[in-house]
Amino acid sequence: MVRKAIKILFILSIVLAIKASAQNAVPIRLADPTIFYHHKTYYLYGTGETKGRGGFEVFSSPDLKNWKDEGLALKMGDAFGNKGFWAPQVFVYKNKFYMAYVADENIAIAESDSPLGPFTQKVKKSIAAPTKMIDPFVFFDGDKIYLYHVRLINGNRLYVAELNSDFTTINEETAKECLHAAEPWENTQHTGWGVTEGPTVVKRKGLYYLFYSANDYRNVDYAVGYATGKTPYGPWKRYTNNPVLSRIQTQMNGTGHGDFFTDKKGKLNYVFHTHESNTKVGQRKTAVIAAKFAKGNGVEETLKIDSTTFRYLNK
Repeated sequence: MVRKAIKILFILSIVLAIKASAQNAVPIRLADPTIFYHHKTYYLYGTGETKGRGGFEVFSSPDLKNWKDEGLALKMGDAFGNKGFWAPQVFVYKNKFYMAYVADENIAIAESDSPLGPFTQKVKKSIAAPTKMIDPFVFFDGDKIYLYHVRLINGNRLYVAELNSDFTTINEETAKECLHAAEPWENTQHTGWGVTEGPTVVKRKGLYYLFYSANDYRNVDYAVGYATGKTPYGPWKRYTNNPVLSRIQTQMNGTGHGDFFTDKKGKLNYVFHTHESNTKVGQRKTAVIAAKFAKGNGVEETLKIDSTTFRYLNK
């Protein structure tokens, strides 16, 4: 009986410790997040001006559970921009690390010798374009590099253009619109300025999958859908059961604008944000959910979201 009582007390102490840990957990509040996995470490970046300065904070983790605040990976003054630091993407190319990001409603790309930064520019300038651009996603396909992005032209419209190999300019002659808000789920408030944004592109079996978020980010119906195309330029065919990630899966308003990453077990995940609560938009909170491609009709596969894996990331 004594051993049984000790065992029960031990189990109870573990349960109470877990509950206390959950109560003391501090959520990471980065919107438009991205996770870059490199040498057994996960690096998390997103929209959020911290420490009273402009730029991008970076968190690191060995296991996607325990996150360390590593400070600013890019800070105002080291690269282009004075305000509105949004939607970073980090990638590696020829042993250098690059961060594509938004500042002053323009896109710029900075470089570093480490995922922790500092990301800097020798010449502090944005990528020239005929209009304001936000939400960059750099995509490599063979010997071509593409910049998927959003142009602020009669709505937030998804575009693609070829990007040069030093990441300083795009070939404007190759710029082409991919999508704009045209389906009911993409503009639930029937606004005159429709929003499609936050592009991410995945290539599988010769088919291109363009993921994006729709509706204004303050809208409770902010959600994620995708379209497929046979070339990096499309033409794009929307998935018939969009959206694939919304408040239906998370039970939280404002679910969207993230990026895919593959974890150390080879599993696909999507990192994204939600509203702070179902009564308040911000500060938005960072979350992760598992995803996988399932067999569909012919070459095309369909993306499946496992709603049971939804969780917030905590400091």
